[in-house]
Amino acid sequence: MALHHVTYGEGTPVLALHGWTPDHRLMTGCLEPIFADRPGYRRLYPDLPAMGQSPAGDIDSSDGIMAALREFIDDEIGAEPFVLIGESYGGYLARGLVAERPGQILGLGLICPIGVALEQADRTVPDHVTLECDPAVVATLTPEQVEEFAGMAVLQTADTLRRYQRDVEPGLNAADVEAMDRIRKSWALTIAPESGPIYTRPSLILCGHQDSITGFEDQYSLLPHYPRASYAVLDRAGHNLQFEQPALFAVLIADWLERIASAPTSR
Repeated sequence: MALHHVTYGEGTPVLALHGWTPDHRLMTGCLEPIFADRPGYRRLYPDLPAMGQSPAGDIDSSDGIMAALREFIDDEIGAEPFVLIGESYGGYLARGLVAERPGQILGLGLICPIGVALEQADRTVPDHVTLECDPAVVATLTPEQVEEFAGMAVLQTADTLRRYQRDVEPGLNAADVEAMDRIRKSWALTIAPESGPIYTRPSLILCGHQDSITGFEDQYSLLPHYPRASYAVLDRAGHNLQFEQPALFAVLIADWLERIASAPTSR
């Protein structure tokens, strides 16, 4: 299956995987400003099957999505080493790719990833809280935005709403909900993340302290498998961490990229 994708730059491949329901814009919105001043990387942003402009076809499981990702990597990257970034469900898939091909992946970055518990009901998460709210902004929200934005946002400001409308909302509107419901019934990967050898290359795990979707506690249990991981829990950040704390996000991503660049390439 050919996945719709956008590509920017030249150099070391960087594969960025968005979360469940949004599309590639979730990743381009937060990462392209960082890479704009950092040449030498070819950034690949696919839409996962049933999301964005990528059709679902007959895919009915996360295994099927992973098969489409393998094909995409083989077609677009081949055997070349690459950097891997995943957000939320994309982080779950990214960890699965590390289990399958640790020698090819130069570094793993996880943004508000699903932790050790795949299903929402099994996760350790805080209750949703709002730490900053602009009533004038909330007054402009549609009922759908109240559910999707206000129901998740820790900072409900004009800037976070703008980022949500630019980076998240278009993907929500484009998603093939029927196909996603079909896939959701077989969400667990057959080859489980962390089933391979300990991953010894530079990693980054970013969590929001107020993230009521994936939380921050379950991810701590991942650290023994990633001994080169920085694990950061950011205050005033929920599941939209990348645009609720953009300055810290940019610094931590930049540090991770520097650690990858200075690490030995053979392990």
